[in-house]
Amino acid sequence: MSWASNDGTRRSMRGNRRRDTAPELAVRRLLHAAGLRYRVDFAPLGGRRRADIVFPRRRVAVFIDGCFWHGCPRHATVPKSNTDYWIPKLERNVERDRETDSLLIEAGWCVLRYWEHEESSAIAAAVAAAVHRSDHRQPAPQNPAEKRPPPSDS
Repeated sequence: MSWASNDGTRRSMRGNRRRDTAPELAVRRLLHAAGLRYRVDFAPLGGRRRADIVFPRRRVAVFIDGCFWHGCPRHATVPKSNTDYWIPKLERNVERDRETDSLLIEAGWCVLRYWEHEESSAIAAAVAAAVHRSDHRQPAPQNPAEKRPPPSDS
């Protein structure tokens, strides 16, 4: 038996995009127009946990979450059918989001999360400000021998 309760639901769910959603594209266009360059659908820490927009050198990870899939307090809905499947799945999505945030923050990343219904220009402005103020770049490792003062001539 399929995870979908009927053919219409199956078609609808298969039509959902994992990346390049309209809200993501709108924000990316604005960021690019502002001269910012970034990675798309990138795993900052490796593995399977991917951010929508990533500035690796600045260590800024941006997520633009869908209201249904990530439990928006304003727009999330509870599925009416196949609830034994959907409710735990949606709860796990929210739990995974919190875990991902914690892992990234522990690794020194700035994590920015927005809802798909938020204004693209406001998101882009906040992301640009975070990128410009973040100074997460690590200095290159120094060779201890190079830090010694030069020998004196006396």
